[in-house]
Amino acid sequence: MRMAMISGDGLPVSGLLTTFRNVVDLARADGLLELPVTADLGYSWRPDKAAFYPSGADVRGYPEWLRVGDAVPVAADVAREWIALRTAVADADRLDPAARADVHRRIAALAEPYERYFTAWFAERNVDWVIAMNMTLTDATPVTVALHRAAERRWGGGRPGGVVFWDHDLFASYAVHEGDARVYPTAPNEFTPVPQDVPYHRWVVPTGELARECEAYPTRARPTVVPLVLPTVEPAAPTGAHREFLAQRGVPAGAPVVVAPVRVFRVKGVEIAVALLAEARREAARRGEPLPHLLVFGTLDEDPEYAKEVLAVLRDDPGGVHFLGGVPLSTYRDDAGGWHLDEVDLLRVAAATDGGVFYTPNRPDVESVGLGPALAAVAGVPCVTTAYHALAGAYGAGLDQVRVTDPAELRAPAAAFLDQLAELRAGSPERRAALRRNREVVARSFPQEPWRRLLEELADAVRRVRSPRRGN
Repeated sequence: MRMAMISGDGLPVSGLLTTFRNVVDLARADGLLELPVTADLGYSWRPDKAAFYPSGADVRGYPEWLRVGDAVPVAADVAREWIALRTAVADADRLDPAARADVHRRIAALAEPYERYFTAWFAERNVDWVIAMNMTLTDATPVTVALHRAAERRWGGGRPGGVVFWDHDLFASYAVHEGDARVYPTAPNEFTPVPQDVPYHRWVVPTGELARECEAYPTRARPTVVPLVLPTVEPAAPTGAHREFLAQRGVPAGAPVVVAPVRVFRVKGVEIAVALLAEARREAARRGEPLPHLLVFGTLDEDPEYAKEVLAVLRDDPGGVHFLGGVPLSTYRDDAGGWHLDEVDLLRVAAATDGGVFYTPNRPDVESVGLGPALAAVAGVPCVTTAYHALAGAYGAGLDQVRVTDPAELRAPAAAFLDQLAELRAGSPERRAALRRNREVVARSFPQEPWRRLLEELADAVRRVRSPRRGN
């Protein structure tokens, strides 16, 4: 099958993309995918991601199977209109009839060029299935309207294929705020298209909690629960590329490497992670142990105001924290000789240095899964987490991890984390057994079979009608 991908993030690298890469790896291994996959990462409708609006950035490290476009179907000078519409949709209950009519008109004006763009793209690339990631959210309602219309044009007459709406976040459970204002409505409203019970829509969510939220949505469609696919991280000694990468960032040999697999975005709690790292370094110095270093996946450019708050935490102890500027989908070396490691390689570095993972959301109600503990488990390293609502639902019971109960009191969790690192260095059988149990818990919570089954169903839907030389 031929696949396209649309992401609502507006970012050149993100957790959504690495998760999508894991799905593509399954499809390729099973011989189900014609390459390349073409993609639109949402640059042109996310002016809130100012560093990448409207056509992205010069980003390397995309794998050979992915072709990322830079189309700008509407003029870049409508940045304020995108934000204004997002605000209006989130606050729809307060709109009078005249204001509602005006919002519908403005949505239609932006939807029209995107409908033409999607229609042409799908025909030109002869797309069978579009994976639409987090497009049910209201960051750009006009684009979702256009996607629904273009999908009906291409597949509504019975052509096999369509759109797979892959929603990692939904209205009620994604409580992101800007100041005092909620960015998304708590439920769908008259402006928000949701997947429908038609042959060319498939709807996928990663957890039962998200599926239950959808039961109240204004549609007869019901999503399928398909857990996220995790990467495979085989234990291995550091490579030359790994050692060069660490040296280029000033990480000394023997230092435990801790990764924070998150964007530098307000709800991700990066300020907690860097404060925890500072406390761990102070405790390690008191003990005479190697000082840990923290690699934060995200870029400071995504949310400059929040980035200032994160950097303010580092004023008293700036050592040991490294912002990677976004983690590529594939490891590569730039023209200046600098190494940029992908998620799997960074986890291998953490494992090889007896390091770990920090996963510290600062709000309990924005993560639908939270992959930090899962990534720690597949890498076989300790993990420190804050409390968030989705943790128990996504993982069940049995994870061995250090818990931050109060972000203002980090000395105890920092000390407990260092205890686990010391046990790893000493080859503690008990610590190794606890990490093996974590891997088993995660394997049960994130099986590959549901995605394999879905991919086979998608491929089978188009395989049955494929001719040796098919047209559009």
